[in-house]
Amino acid sequence: MQNRIIVRFTDGKILKGTTVDLLPNKSVFHLSENDTGAIQKIDIVNLKAIYFVKSFEGNKDYQDKIDSERIGLGERIRVSFRDGETLVGYTQGYSANRSLFIVFPSDPESNNEKVFVVTGATDNVAFI
Repeated sequence: MQNRIIVRFTDGKILKGTTVDLLPNKSVFHLSENDTGAIQKIDIVNLKAIYFVKSFEGNKDYQDKIDSERIGLGERIRVSFRDGETLVGYTQGYSANRSLFIVFPSDPESNNEKVFVVTGATDNVAFI
């Protein structure tokens, strides 16, 4: 199954495309770019986060609701990235010792279905 993702690098670069080999326990995966079809080998160490999205376009004017309660998605968490972005959602597997962890957005209407957060790109992670 192809996953529609937006990859954000720590240097601000963004790539959009699909992948079939991204796994939380692997350090590299391949991205087929949406615009060109070119295959890129992506090393997770260079990333901020990987956003699994409903659409590549999204809605730039939409503000995710951070106070929505969603049962069954784990513990509520706030992730502050080094670049100033904050992500609020739910996780079932955060550990500071792991290179990646998954956050499910608080807002079920969010364009993000889930986010693979690269632990090394965070400034602060707190359960709320």
